[in-house]
Amino acid sequence: KKDIPAVNFIIHEIHCRRNIEICPYCSDSIPKSEMKNHIESEHVQVTCKCRMKMESSLLKDHEESSCPLRPAPCRFCDIQLAFSKLPEHELYCGARTEPCGRCGRHVLLRELQEHPRVCG
Repeated sequence: KKDIPAVNFIIHEIHCRRNIEICPYCSDSIPKSEMKNHIESEHVQVTCKCRMKMESSLLKDHEESSCPLRPAPCRFCDIQLAFSKLPEHELYCGARTEPCGRCGRHVLLRELQEHPRVCG
């Protein structure tokens, strides 16, 4: 799958036919001696803690960006929760109040950032 000088093409083609295989899953060119290891490390099915099944090579990205059980911080209290539990927690947590340092009025945490514009 690469450009080869015409002078070397026949020798290169013989080498590839003997030593290289195309992965049936990802179509990458893999040395025949490494194919079993490639399939076991990249394409074996694993189950995430959220019970979703996927290829092992996709697990890390799934756990970091799309797993509903990945840890995520609450924007109000910074506690780490499962991403799927975050909306319910933030609804409750954002309803707590703190006194404003300027006007002394108790302000909902979810409105604290906007409060300085209307404070007074």
